[in-house]
Amino acid sequence: MADLQVNSTTAVTFDRFGDVGALTLTTSRDAPLGATQVRVAVTVAGLNPVDWQIVESEELAAAFGITSTPAGFGNDFAGVVSETGADVTRWRVGDRVFGGARGAAVATSVVLDQDHRSLHRTPDAVDDLSAGVLDIAGRTASAVAAALAARPREVVLVGSAAGGVGSILTQLLVRAGARVIGTGSPASADAIRALGAEPVAYGAGLEDAVRGMVSGPVAAAADLYGTATALSALRLGVPAERVVTIETEDPPGGARAVNGSDAPSDAIQVLTELIGSGDLIVPIAATYDLARFSEAVAFQRARHAHGKVAVVVRRPEQGGYAPTSPST
Repeated sequence: MADLQVNSTTAVTFDRFGDVGALTLTTSRDAPLGATQVRVAVTVAGLNPVDWQIVESEELAAAFGITSTPAGFGNDFAGVVSETGADVTRWRVGDRVFGGARGAAVATSVVLDQDHRSLHRTPDAVDDLSAGVLDIAGRTASAVAAALAARPREVVLVGSAAGGVGSILTQLLVRAGARVIGTGSPASADAIRALGAEPVAYGAGLEDAVRGMVSGPVAAAADLYGTATALSALRLGVPAERVVTIETEDPPGGARAVNGSDAPSDAIQVLTELIGSGDLIVPIAATYDLARFSEAVAFQRARHAHGKVAVVVRRPEQGGYAPTSPST
Protein backbone atom coordinates (compact mmCIF):
# COMPACT_ATOMS: atom_id res chain seq x y z
CA MET A 1 0.00 0.00 0.00
CA ALA A 2 1.25 3.48 -0.83
CA ASP A 3 2.46 5.53 2.13
CA LEU A 4 -0.02 8.10 3.38
CA GLN A 5 1.46 11.58 3.06
CA VAL A 6 0.52 14.67 5.03
CA ASN A 7 -1.34 17.22 2.91
CA SER A 8 -1.49 14.86 -0.05
CA THR A 9 -3.84 12.27 -1.48
CA THR A 10 -2.97 9.02 -3.19
CA ALA A 11 -5.73 7.97 -5.58
CA VAL A 12 -6.51 5.54 -8.37
CA THR A 13 -6.82 7.60 -11.55
CA PHE A 14 -6.89 7.10 -15.31
CA ASP A 15 -5.73 9.33 -18.17
CA ARG A 16 -7.70 7.82 -21.07
CA PHE A 17 -11.01 6.11 -21.68
CA GLY A 18 -11.43 2.63 -23.11
CA ASP A 19 -8.91 0.61 -21.10
CA VAL A 20 -8.94 -0.38 -17.43
CA GLY A 21 -5.23 -0.89 -17.86
CA ALA A 22 -5.00 2.89 -17.75
CA LEU A 23 -5.80 2.83 -14.03
CA THR A 24 -2.82 3.78 -11.90
CA LEU A 25 -1.94 5.20 -8.49
CA THR A 26 -1.05 8.88 -8.41
CA THR A 27 -0.27 11.24 -5.55
CA SER A 28 -1.07 14.94 -5.51
CA ARG A 29 -1.04 17.75 -2.98
CA ASP A 30 -4.37 18.54 -1.37
CA ALA A 31 -6.04 21.76 -2.47
CA PRO A 32 -7.48 24.01 0.24
CA LEU A 33 -11.06 23.16 1.15
CA GLY A 34 -13.94 25.38 0.13
CA ALA A 35 -15.92 27.00 2.92
CA THR A 36 -18.60 24.27 2.98
CA GLN A 37 -16.45 21.28 2.07
CA VAL A 38 -15.22 18.38 4.18
CA ARG A 39 -12.25 16.11 3.63
CA VAL A 40 -12.77 12.45 4.50
CA ALA A 41 -9.90 10.10 5.26
CA VAL A 42 -11.07 6.95 3.49
CA THR A 43 -10.81 3.61 5.28
CA VAL A 44 -12.65 1.39 2.79
CA ALA A 45 -13.71 1.83 -0.84
CA GLY A 46 -16.17 -0.57 -2.43
CA LEU A 47 -16.09 -1.58 -6.10
CA ASN A 48 -19.03 -1.84 -8.51
CA PRO A 49 -19.32 -2.84 -12.18
CA VAL A 50 -20.17 0.73 -13.15
CA ASP A 51 -16.76 1.88 -11.88
CA TRP A 52 -14.78 0.05 -14.55
CA GLN A 53 -17.57 0.47 -17.10
CA ILE A 54 -17.06 4.23 -16.78
CA VAL A 55 -13.36 3.79 -17.55
CA GLU A 56 -14.16 1.69 -20.60
CA SER A 57 -16.90 3.95 -22.00
CA GLU A 58 -16.46 7.69 -22.51
CA GLU A 59 -20.18 7.94 -23.27
CA LEU A 60 -21.17 6.29 -19.99
CA ALA A 61 -18.64 8.39 -18.11
CA ALA A 62 -20.21 11.56 -19.51
CA ALA A 63 -23.62 10.39 -18.33
CA PHE A 64 -22.18 10.35 -14.81
CA GLY A 65 -20.56 13.76 -15.19
CA ILE A 66 -17.01 12.58 -15.95
CA THR A 67 -16.17 14.36 -19.19
CA SER A 68 -12.37 14.60 -19.21
CA THR A 69 -9.22 12.90 -18.02
CA PRO A 70 -7.30 12.54 -15.84
CA ALA A 71 -10.14 11.40 -13.62
CA GLY A 72 -10.51 9.48 -10.39
CA PHE A 73 -12.05 6.06 -9.87
CA GLY A 74 -14.78 4.48 -7.78
CA ASN A 75 -17.83 5.65 -5.87
CA ASP A 76 -18.48 3.84 -2.57
CA PHE A 77 -16.48 4.75 0.52
CA ALA A 78 -16.40 4.89 4.29
CA GLY A 79 -14.05 6.88 6.46
CA VAL A 80 -13.56 9.65 8.99
CA VAL A 81 -13.87 13.41 8.57
CA SER A 82 -10.31 14.72 8.77
CA GLU A 83 -10.80 18.40 7.90
CA THR A 84 -13.68 20.85 7.55
CA GLY A 85 -14.14 24.12 5.71
CA ALA A 86 -14.65 27.39 7.55
CA ASP A 87 -18.45 27.37 7.24
CA VAL A 88 -19.12 23.69 7.86
CA THR A 89 -21.70 23.14 10.58
CA ARG A 90 -22.98 19.64 9.88
CA TRP A 91 -19.76 17.71 10.47
CA ARG A 92 -16.83 17.69 12.87
CA VAL A 93 -13.35 16.24 12.57
CA GLY A 94 -13.53 12.64 13.76
CA ASP A 95 -17.07 11.94 12.57
CA ARG A 96 -17.47 8.56 10.91
CA VAL A 97 -19.12 8.89 7.51
CA PHE A 98 -19.88 6.85 4.40
CA GLY A 99 -21.54 7.27 1.04
CA GLY A 100 -20.71 7.86 -2.59
CA ALA A 101 -18.15 10.10 -4.32
CA ARG A 102 -18.40 9.44 -8.06
CA GLY A 103 -15.03 9.17 -9.73
CA ALA A 104 -13.08 9.75 -6.52
CA ALA A 105 -13.63 7.10 -3.85
CA VAL A 106 -10.65 4.76 -4.33
CA ALA A 107 -8.22 7.15 -2.69
CA THR A 108 -6.74 8.01 0.66
CA SER A 109 -9.14 10.95 0.94
CA VAL A 110 -12.18 12.42 -0.79
CA VAL A 111 -13.64 15.93 -0.68
CA LEU A 112 -17.39 16.56 -0.66
CA ASP A 113 -19.72 19.40 0.19
CA GLN A 114 -21.11 19.08 3.69
CA ASP A 115 -24.64 18.66 2.27
CA HIS A 116 -23.74 16.19 -0.47
CA ARG A 117 -26.75 13.90 -0.89
CA SER A 118 -24.58 10.78 -0.69
CA LEU A 119 -22.72 11.72 2.49
CA HIS A 120 -24.13 9.96 5.55
CA ARG A 121 -23.21 9.50 9.18
CA THR A 122 -22.07 5.96 9.91
CA PRO A 123 -24.13 4.46 12.75
CA ASP A 124 -22.12 3.17 15.70
CA ALA A 125 -23.44 -0.35 15.11
CA VAL A 126 -22.24 -0.46 11.47
CA ASP A 127 -18.59 -1.17 10.67
CA ASP A 128 -16.72 0.68 7.93
CA LEU A 129 -16.37 -2.45 5.82
CA SER A 130 -20.14 -2.81 5.46
CA ALA A 131 -20.73 0.92 5.08
CA GLY A 132 -17.93 1.35 2.57
CA VAL A 133 -19.47 -0.99 -0.01
CA LEU A 134 -23.11 0.01 0.46
CA ASP A 135 -23.94 3.08 -1.62
CA ILE A 136 -24.53 1.73 -5.13
CA ALA A 137 -25.42 -1.89 -4.35
CA GLY A 138 -27.64 -0.91 -1.45
CA ARG A 139 -29.58 1.72 -3.34
CA THR A 140 -29.91 -0.53 -6.39
CA ALA A 141 -31.13 -3.49 -4.34
CA SER A 142 -33.64 -1.25 -2.56
CA ALA A 143 -34.88 0.12 -5.88
CA VAL A 144 -35.37 -3.37 -7.31
CA ALA A 145 -37.11 -4.60 -4.16
CA ALA A 146 -39.49 -1.63 -4.29
CA ALA A 147 -40.21 -2.22 -7.98
CA LEU A 148 -40.93 -5.91 -7.45
CA ALA A 149 -43.14 -5.26 -4.40
CA ALA A 150 -42.96 -8.93 -3.45
CA ARG A 151 -45.71 -10.22 -1.21
CA PRO A 152 -45.49 -13.05 1.34
CA ARG A 153 -45.25 -16.52 -0.22
CA GLU A 154 -44.77 -15.18 -3.75
CA VAL A 155 -42.05 -16.90 -5.77
CA VAL A 156 -39.41 -14.47 -7.02
CA LEU A 157 -36.60 -15.41 -9.41
CA VAL A 158 -33.37 -13.46 -8.86
CA GLY A 159 -30.55 -13.62 -11.41
CA SER A 160 -27.01 -13.43 -9.98
CA ALA A 161 -28.37 -13.76 -6.46
CA ALA A 162 -24.95 -14.10 -4.81
CA GLY A 163 -23.46 -10.95 -6.37
CA GLY A 164 -23.04 -7.53 -4.82
CA VAL A 165 -26.57 -6.31 -5.53
CA GLY A 166 -28.13 -9.77 -5.46
CA SER A 167 -26.87 -10.64 -1.99
CA ILE A 168 -28.60 -7.59 -0.54
CA LEU A 169 -31.74 -7.86 -2.69
CA THR A 170 -32.22 -11.53 -1.85
CA GLN A 171 -32.19 -10.78 1.87
CA LEU A 172 -34.69 -7.94 1.43
CA LEU A 173 -37.06 -10.20 -0.51
CA VAL A 174 -36.74 -13.01 2.04
CA ARG A 175 -37.51 -10.50 4.80
CA ALA A 176 -40.65 -9.54 2.85
CA GLY A 177 -41.75 -13.18 3.06
CA ALA A 178 -41.08 -14.13 -0.56
CA ARG A 179 -39.77 -17.49 -1.67
CA VAL A 180 -36.62 -16.60 -3.58
CA ILE A 181 -35.03 -18.78 -6.24
CA GLY A 182 -31.57 -17.44 -7.00
CA THR A 183 -29.51 -18.17 -10.09
CA GLY A 184 -25.78 -18.69 -9.96
CA SER A 185 -22.98 -21.10 -10.72
CA PRO A 186 -22.81 -24.41 -8.83
CA ALA A 187 -20.00 -22.88 -6.78
CA SER A 188 -22.35 -20.15 -5.51
CA ALA A 189 -25.07 -22.53 -4.30
CA ASP A 190 -24.02 -22.45 -0.64
CA ALA A 191 -23.72 -18.65 -0.69
CA ILE A 192 -27.25 -18.37 -2.11
CA ARG A 193 -28.63 -20.75 0.52
CA ALA A 194 -26.95 -18.68 3.23
CA LEU A 195 -28.99 -15.69 2.06
CA GLY A 196 -32.21 -17.61 2.59
CA ALA A 197 -32.86 -18.46 -1.07
CA GLU A 198 -32.96 -21.66 -3.11
CA PRO A 199 -30.14 -21.96 -5.66
CA VAL A 200 -30.62 -22.88 -9.30
CA ALA A 201 -27.94 -23.04 -12.01
CA TYR A 202 -28.06 -20.31 -14.62
CA GLY A 203 -27.82 -21.03 -18.34
CA ALA A 204 -29.36 -23.80 -20.41
CA GLY A 205 -32.06 -25.65 -18.53
CA LEU A 206 -32.89 -22.79 -16.14
CA GLU A 207 -36.57 -22.64 -17.06
CA ASP A 208 -37.10 -26.39 -16.75
CA ALA A 209 -35.25 -26.39 -13.43
CA VAL A 210 -37.45 -23.61 -12.06
CA ARG A 211 -40.61 -25.38 -13.26
CA GLY A 212 -39.44 -28.45 -11.39
CA MET A 213 -39.00 -26.45 -8.19
CA VAL A 214 -42.38 -24.72 -8.02
CA SER A 215 -45.96 -25.95 -8.30
CA GLY A 216 -47.45 -22.53 -8.95
CA PRO A 217 -46.51 -19.40 -10.85
CA VAL A 218 -43.33 -17.37 -10.59
CA ALA A 219 -44.69 -13.99 -9.59
CA ALA A 220 -41.73 -11.68 -10.20
CA ALA A 221 -38.12 -11.66 -11.34
CA ALA A 222 -35.00 -9.52 -11.14
CA ASP A 223 -32.18 -9.75 -13.67
CA LEU A 224 -29.02 -8.27 -12.19
CA TYR A 225 -26.64 -9.14 -15.03
CA GLY A 226 -27.68 -8.70 -18.65
CA THR A 227 -31.08 -9.95 -19.82
CA ALA A 228 -30.92 -13.77 -19.85
CA THR A 229 -32.82 -14.15 -16.58
CA ALA A 230 -35.41 -11.59 -17.69
CA LEU A 231 -36.03 -13.53 -20.90
CA SER A 232 -36.38 -16.76 -18.96
CA ALA A 233 -38.80 -15.10 -16.55
CA LEU A 234 -40.99 -13.92 -19.40
CA ARG A 235 -41.04 -17.42 -20.87
CA LEU A 236 -42.00 -18.73 -17.44
CA GLY A 237 -45.05 -16.48 -17.55
CA VAL A 238 -43.94 -13.72 -15.20
CA PRO A 239 -45.93 -10.55 -16.04
CA ALA A 240 -43.62 -8.12 -17.85
CA GLU A 241 -44.37 -5.32 -15.40
CA ARG A 242 -42.93 -7.48 -12.61
CA VAL A 243 -39.68 -8.29 -14.40
CA VAL A 244 -36.90 -5.85 -13.51
CA THR A 245 -33.45 -5.37 -15.01
CA ILE A 246 -30.56 -3.14 -13.91
CA GLU A 247 -27.97 -3.45 -16.69
CA THR A 248 -29.86 -2.44 -19.82
CA GLU A 249 -31.81 0.66 -20.78
CA ASP A 250 -33.87 -1.40 -23.23
CA PRO A 251 -35.14 -4.44 -21.31
CA PRO A 252 -36.88 -7.18 -23.27
CA GLY A 253 -40.59 -7.75 -23.64
CA GLY A 254 -41.84 -4.81 -21.61
CA ALA A 255 -39.72 -5.53 -18.55
CA ARG A 256 -38.73 -2.55 -16.39
CA ALA A 257 -35.28 -1.00 -16.05
CA VAL A 258 -34.40 0.47 -12.67
CA ASN A 259 -31.24 1.77 -11.00
CA GLY A 260 -30.11 3.17 -7.70
CA SER A 261 -31.64 6.58 -8.40
CA ASP A 262 -35.06 4.91 -8.19
CA ALA A 263 -34.51 3.79 -4.59
CA PRO A 264 -36.85 5.03 -1.85
CA SER A 265 -35.58 8.19 -0.18
CA ASP A 266 -34.98 6.34 3.09
CA ALA A 267 -33.26 3.34 1.50
CA ILE A 268 -29.82 3.89 3.02
CA GLN A 269 -31.27 4.58 6.46
CA VAL A 270 -33.36 1.42 6.34
CA LEU A 271 -30.38 -0.66 5.22
CA THR A 272 -28.03 0.64 7.89
CA GLU A 273 -30.67 0.00 10.56
CA LEU A 274 -30.99 -3.60 9.34
CA ILE A 275 -27.21 -4.01 9.24
CA GLY A 276 -26.82 -2.50 12.69
CA SER A 277 -29.42 -4.84 14.17
CA GLY A 278 -27.88 -7.88 12.51
CA ASP A 279 -30.94 -8.47 10.33
CA LEU A 280 -29.02 -7.90 7.09
CA ILE A 281 -25.45 -8.88 6.30
CA VAL A 282 -23.37 -7.37 3.52
CA PRO A 283 -21.24 -10.30 2.32
CA ILE A 284 -17.65 -9.33 1.56
CA ALA A 285 -16.04 -11.58 -1.05
CA ALA A 286 -12.54 -10.13 -0.63
CA THR A 287 -10.57 -7.07 0.38
CA TYR A 288 -7.36 -5.76 -1.20
CA ASP A 289 -4.69 -3.26 -0.24
CA LEU A 290 -4.82 0.02 -2.14
CA ALA A 291 -1.57 -0.94 -3.85
CA ARG A 292 -3.33 -4.08 -5.18
CA PHE A 293 -6.33 -2.19 -6.55
CA SER A 294 -5.80 -3.66 -10.04
CA GLU A 295 -6.27 -7.17 -8.64
CA ALA A 296 -9.46 -6.02 -6.95
CA VAL A 297 -10.76 -4.61 -10.24
CA ALA A 298 -9.88 -7.81 -12.09
CA PHE A 299 -11.62 -9.96 -9.48
CA GLN A 300 -14.72 -7.77 -9.55
CA ARG A 301 -14.80 -7.70 -13.36
CA ALA A 302 -14.78 -11.51 -13.46
CA ARG A 303 -18.32 -11.41 -11.99
CA HIS A 304 -17.83 -14.46 -9.79
CA ALA A 305 -17.58 -12.71 -6.42
CA HIS A 306 -20.03 -13.85 -3.73
CA GLY A 307 -20.85 -10.43 -2.36
CA LYS A 308 -18.90 -7.20 -2.47
CA VAL A 309 -15.26 -6.45 -3.29
CA ALA A 310 -13.51 -3.79 -1.24
CA VAL A 311 -10.24 -1.88 -1.35
CA VAL A 312 -8.67 -1.39 2.07
CA VAL A 313 -7.23 2.09 2.13
CA ARG A 314 -6.11 2.04 5.76
CA ARG A 315 -4.66 -0.94 7.57
CA PRO A 316 -5.69 -1.89 11.14
CA GLU A 317 -3.02 0.28 12.75
CA GLN A 318 -4.51 3.21 10.87
CA GLY A 319 -8.10 2.40 11.82
CA GLY A 320 -8.80 0.22 8.79
CA TYR A 321 -9.06 -3.47 7.88
CA ALA A 322 -6.69 -6.28 7.06
CA PRO A 323 -6.95 -7.57 3.48
CA THR A 324 -8.52 -11.00 2.97
CA SER A 325 -8.31 -13.62 0.24
CA PRO A 326 -10.95 -13.79 -2.51
CA SER A 327 -13.86 -16.18 -2.10
CA THR A 328 -15.46 -17.31 -5.34
